[in-house]
Formats: sequence, structure tokens, C-alpha cells
Amino acid sequence: MPISRALLGYALGFIGVIIFGATLPVTRLAVESLDPWFVTTARAMFAGLLAAAILLVLRRRFPGRHLAALLTIAVFVVFGFPLTMALAMQLVPAAHGGVVLGILPLATAASATLIAGERPSPAFWMWSTIGAAIVVVFALRDGGLALQGGDLLLLAATVCAAIGYTVSARLARIMPGWEVISWVVVLSLPVTIVATWWLWPADTAAVPIDAWIALGYLAAFSQFLGFFAWNVGLAIGGISRVGQVQLLQTFVTLIIAALLLGEHIDLATILFAVAVVVVVALGGHARIGTRNEAGAT
Repeated sequence: MPISRALLGYALGFIGVIIFGATLPVTRLAVESLDPWFVTTARAMFAGLLAAAILLVLRRRFPGRHLAALLTIAVFVVFGFPLTMALAMQLVPAAHGGVVLGILPLATAASATLIAGERPSPAFWMWSTIGAAIVVVFALRDGGLALQGGDLLLLAATVCAAIGYTVSARLARIMPGWEVISWVVVLSLPVTIVATWWLWPADTAAVPIDAWIALGYLAAFSQFLGFFAWNVGLAIGGISRVGQVQLLQTFVTLIIAALLLGEHIDLATILFAVAVVVVVALGGHARIGTRNEAGAT
């Protein structure tokens, strides 16, 4: 792969990571005052209305032949991941969110292998596993390893995101990445509109403005605009390779939490972040083949 194309994939992936990095603290802020089921459907509904307006203005034709893929993405990215994460944020401490963020790139690479036909080399699997282990150790360094009810939700969230990212990136290779997520949230509107209306808070005025702002971010950025860069980055740079950039998301989340919630960042956190950057860089040089290449050897 040309260096310039690979760097562009990494750059777009990192933009997506910055946007998604705020999702965890913002979701925690939202579910403090709003029902997690409502947060899930409302963020998707508002994103869908925004996407519908853009698609109408640009007069984009519905890609009917990709309906099955778009619906699959909707199941995992619009409903599965946001809901399981929102529910988990009510049950487990923030450190467990770091576990999800640490395991997700490895899960995405596995999904790319099974679904998209990528064939990461043993060296890639080694570096991705080391990176995941570093982030998991960081997330759990001050906590215990006791299995909690929310852990199963976090595992489900990881699986949903990995599958959703892979199918989205594969589709983004043959159609614009921004259209992929746009049609996904638009197709979800019949469900999200009805569900949002049904789950709407009885006393809207009692909900703090911070919660509504958080919901607005989740709808506009986490559910919609973030995928513009993320889908394209995965598509042009390789799902497995660019997916490793998400190892940095734990640390992006920490920085945003510090700015938003006043949390402290210590020297150990900085050292862990540096270690992850090194691992991502080394993993980026590892070979990633395709199923066709494997069959030809």
C-alpha cells in the first residue's frame, strides 16, 4: 500500500477516534438524567433526520442492492453498540469502559478476518494483542478483575462495534463512507422515531441542559459525523490496520473526561499512552494480506 494512502487512512481513523473518544464520558453524562433506552433511540433518530435532509438536498439515490448490508450495520451500530454501552455505564465503573476500548481493535481485526477477507500476519496479531493488553492493564490497574453484570454488556458492545465497523468499511470501499452511515440511520427512522416518541421523558423541563447537550453530541457526532472519517479511514487504510488506532481511544477519552469532568491525568497514564502509540506504529508495519492472496500461495 502506498505510504500516502496508508497515512491518510490513519489520519481519518484518528479523527474518528477523537470524535468517538468523547462518547463514553458524554454517554455517562446523558444517562445520569435520561433513560439509556431513550438515549439510544433518540441519538439515532436525530442523526437520521439530519442524514435524511442531507441526502434529499444532494438528491442521492437509495442503494437498494446494498439493503441487506445497511440493515446489518443498523442492527449493530445504531442499536446494539449504543444500547449495550449506555446500559453498561449504569452498572460498571469507568475502568471497564477502558477494557472495551482496549479489546475493540483486536475484535475488529478478528471481524475483518472473518467477514472482509483480510489476513493479518502473525506479527500484526502479536502487536495488536500487546496493544490490547497494555490498554486492559491500564484500565484495570486501580480496579479488580471481578466479573460484574455490566461486563457481559461490555462484551456485547465490543462484538457489535467490531461487526458493524467491518461491514461499514467493506461497504465504504464501493460507495462513499458518509453515505453508508447516512442510509443506515435513515433506514432506522421508522423504529427510532416511534421508540423515541414512546420513551420521551414525561417531564422534559426536569432534565438538565447538560443531558440534552450530551444527547445532541451523541446524535450529531458519535452516531453520524464520526463515521464519515472512520468508514473512509478503514476502507482505504485497511480495517485491521487502521482499526488499531482505536487503541488510543481510551486515552482520548481520558483527556476529554479531564477537560469535561475535571479528572486528573497522572504520569502513569502518559507513559501508557506513549507505549500504545509505539505499538500502533510497529503494528502498522506488519503485513496484512487478503483471502485471495492466501488462496494464491
